[in-house]
Amino acid sequence: MAKPIRKPVRKNDQKHRSLVNEPLPLGRKNYAILGAGILVIVAGYLAMLEGSVEGFLPLVLSPILLVTGYCVVIPIGIMYRKSSSKEPAVPEPVNQA
Repeated sequence: MAKPIRKPVRKNDQKHRSLVNEPLPLGRKNYAILGAGILVIVAGYLAMLEGSVEGFLPLVLSPILLVTGYCVVIPIGIMYRKSSSKEPAVPEPVNQA
C-alpha cells in the first residue's frame, strides 16, 4: 500500500494563516470619521444641485465641502490611530553617573 504524500508547509502559507486571524485594521472611530467624510461629500454634491448657476452654494460652498471631504476628512479617517497610554509622551533623560 502506498504512503500518502504530504506537502511541506511553506513559510508563505504560515504568514497567510496568521493574517487571517488578525483583527481589522480600522476601528469603530475610523469608520465614524469615514462616515462623516462621506456625509460632507454628499452635502457638497447636494449643494451643487441648486438651480441657479451663479449662486453661493454651487460656486463657493460645494467646492469647499468636496475638497474638505476628499482631502481632509477621508484621509484622517484612514490614518487615525488611537494613541496608547503605555508609552510616555516625553522620553525621560538618561542619567550618566
